[in-house]
Amino acid sequence: MLDALLITRMQDEMTAALHETDDDLAVEVSGDGLMVIAAAQHRSNFELWHEEDKARVPKASDAEIAAVKRAIDGLNQRRNDLMEKIDAWLIERLDQQPGAPLHSETPGLMIDRLSILALKIYHTREESVRMSASKEHRTKNLARLALLEEQREDLARCLDALWAGVLGGTRRFKLYRQLKMYNDPELNPAVYQRR
Repeated sequence: MLDALLITRMQDEMTAALHETDDDLAVEVSGDGLMVIAAAQHRSNFELWHEEDKARVPKASDAEIAAVKRAIDGLNQRRNDLMEKIDAWLIERLDQQPGAPLHSETPGLMIDRLSILALKIYHTREESVRMSASKEHRTKNLARLALLEEQREDLARCLDALWAGVLGGTRRFKLYRQLKMYNDPELNPAVYQRR
């Protein structure tokens, strides 16, 4: 049901495919419900990554930055909703041991971290071979790439270990709602005080 290798492979393949096409809808993921949700969550991170890049353009106008910030808020909300959906999907299909020690990080949160690492790895790899950059820049990014890949391998092993523990009854996790407030006009004082 949950396999970190399959998830990281999907994230890498999807990252490459999304960078190679102008048609985001052309990138599809096959698999069970978990993989489809994880792919949607990764797509949210992909879109969020590139939207945040727009906010860093040195000569971006105030209007452009405001539009990007609003887009970022929406994408971040979707990203968090999909992390929760991953955990809810897994919990619905599990019979967890109530007395097992609670794990503080959920599979959905770990899959999100793997997603971000996939994006960092992709972009760092690009920088490590960018011919318009200095040799020192490329060498520095090769070292960064090795570190990022090690971190992802560690996290993937931790996700598999958590999953084995959950299936074996020695660990459990629960759904932690993010309860984001900034997108809700009834909960954000900067919004409701101006009405």
